[in-house]
This record gives sequence, C-alpha cells and structure tokens, in this order.
Amino acid sequence: MKVLQTIGGFGAKGGGTSTCTYDLLISMHQSVSGADVDLLTPSVTDPSDRIMSNGEQWIKVVDNDYRTPLSISKNMVDFLQQSNYDVYHTNGMWMHINHITCSVARSKNKPYVITPHGMLYPEALARSAWKKWPLRKLWFDRDIREAGCIHATCQDEMKHLRTLGYKGPIALIGNPVCVPLCTSEFIGYRNHKPDGLIKLGFLGRLHPRKHVEKILQGVALIQDKNIEIYIMGKGDDSYEEFLHNEVLRLGLGDRVHFLGFLNGREKFEQLSKMTALFVPSDIENFGMIIPEALIVGTPVMASLGTPWEALNIENCGWWKDNSPESIAEVIEEIKDLSPDQLYAMGARGREYILKNFAADRVATQMYSLYQWLNGDSDKPDFVYE
Repeated sequence: MKVLQTIGGFGAKGGGTSTCTYDLLISMHQSVSGADVDLLTPSVTDPSDRIMSNGEQWIKVVDNDYRTPLSISKNMVDFLQQSNYDVYHTNGMWMHINHITCSVARSKNKPYVITPHGMLYPEALARSAWKKWPLRKLWFDRDIREAGCIHATCQDEMKHLRTLGYKGPIALIGNPVCVPLCTSEFIGYRNHKPDGLIKLGFLGRLHPRKHVEKILQGVALIQDKNIEIYIMGKGDDSYEEFLHNEVLRLGLGDRVHFLGFLNGREKFEQLSKMTALFVPSDIENFGMIIPEALIVGTPVMASLGTPWEALNIENCGWWKDNSPESIAEVIEEIKDLSPDQLYAMGARGREYILKNFAADRVATQMYSLYQWLNGDSDKPDFVYE
C-alpha cells in the first residue's frame, strides 16, 4: 500500500501544521513496519526559510510555481495526475493543493483523507467568510462530503465537523508528540520554585488571538515580586510592541522576559525551567505547546478554548477560562503548592502524554486508518461513523 500526503507549504517557519505533519511522517517511517508514505509539497520562496527535511527521499518537492491567491500550481497538479497511490491525504484547507488532491483521488477512484488542522471550526470559517463561502460552493463542500474519512485531532473538532453537516467517517487521532532524547535530561527531580521564584511561561506565535496580555494582567493583579514571566515566541510585530507597552503600563518592569523564537533542545530546556506554562488563547485546535510542556514535567494552565479538559481530570494542570482574574487564581494556587506537589503534577502530565499521544502510537493509528480505507483491515475503534 502506497500513501501520498500533500501540504501547501512545508517550510521550517511554517508553524504547527508543518511540524505536526513532519513529526507524524517521521514516526511512521521509523516505527511502523512496511509504511510507504510520501509527502508532496512545493519548494519555499523565502530565502531565509528551508524545507523541513533532513534529506528524506519520501519528501517530494516540486518547484514552487504558485499563481493567484489560491496558490494554484501546475507542478503540483502534474505530479498528482501522474501519481499512483492507494490512499491520498491532504493537510489543511482553502488552498488549491487541498482541493486538487481530493479531486485527483476521486478521478482515480481512490479514497482520500482530509486533516483540516482546525480550519473548519466555526471561528475559522467566520474569518474571511466572504472568501471561503464561494470556495466551499465551488470545491470544498464536495471535497468534504465525499472524503473517505476526515481526521480530527480532538472531540471538539469532531463535534464541529458534524455540526457542519459532514456525515462520513471521522478518525479521532491526536497530534503526535515526539519525545526528543534531550527531554530525559529535564525530567528528573527539579525544584519548581528555585529560591522561591515562580516562573510563568508562554510559548507560541505572538498574535492577538493568543491573548498573552492576559497573563501580564493576571500577574499584575497579584502583588508579588517573586513572579516572573517568560514569553517564548515571535510573530506579529505590532502585537509584540503592544505587549511591551502593556508591561510598562502594568508596572511589571524587568519581571517580563522576551526570549524570542525557540525550537529544538533550547525550547524543551526553557520549558523545563518554568514553574507552569500558560495558554490563554481563545481557541486552539490541539495546542501542541501543551503536551510539549507536559512531556518535560511542567504543569499547564490552558483556557476553555483548548481541548484539554484532561489537565483537570489528570490533575496535571488547570483548564479554566482565560480571564485575568482566573489566571490570577491559578497563580495564587501555584503559590500555595510545594515544589514536591508541582513536581507530582508534572510527572502525571508526562505519563498521560506518553500513554495517549506518543508519536509511535499516533503513527500506528494513522497507518491503521490507511489500511482500513484501502480495504486491508477492519474499521479501527477510533473511527466514528
């Protein structure tokens, strides 16, 4: 069985969708016996970017000839039309490559999978709705309706797909969490309050939807100079300037540290130094930063707009609304917890992630989905019809 995944962009600066796709495919090739899965993507156009690859032969890169705002590419179309795969799988929505993957699969009478990566949430559909509505009528409603399966990463996404009207199979498979070898250096006993200092972290793209300012505002409600904030990420320059101004307005001074973009070992090392990570976004489809923090034993506070009720259930963090007042309440609770109690919370979080989202487990699930679509096995229990 041969499988082809497609994605509209696979640059190292592409963010979560590219990273999740790469992590999944790497794990499939390393841990699933017999996996034969390729990825089709265009080359990058930004001279400062590069394809997210270490020379893997299964990554098929064509020259980027994108035209029009829909990113129509003759090179991608030609590759797909000349291809011969048993299952097709596209990542994302609203680009021509996503539609043409589905269209070519139908023309070849082959099953196809769509992973929307949160792009079919009501909030996502409402953004630039004037563009997306005609695209749905022209292409995507049919692509969704006739998909062999749609891949959702959480219960909330599956619920929204049903509300949208999709009646076909939905595979509920979380995003893969890779466990770099370096994390083993950070999971031994550590003091979550060194010298009584509480370090609160944020990790991710700086964008107004992330509401990093609510962390600042929550800390400002508490008169405690032993609390510091570490903001890890880059993104919207005007929003970052707003955050710097908010630090001044709230009188937080040198207690807020902007660390910039972090990845690899440095990212996990910084996460492991945090007393807790805060994710106050209005909405996250999966929120990879949450398991990344848990995997190094750092408890997490995430908003109700994330699919992480497990933080409460597993007692490895806090799943609450994202108001500054709620954030302040969590910080007060953190102040009352001993380093041993915080360590135990982090350990429970790591165990939960390893049990449910380890990359090799997710890769095995995805390959089982492909086998079922190809008629080689029974329907997996994570597929809902």
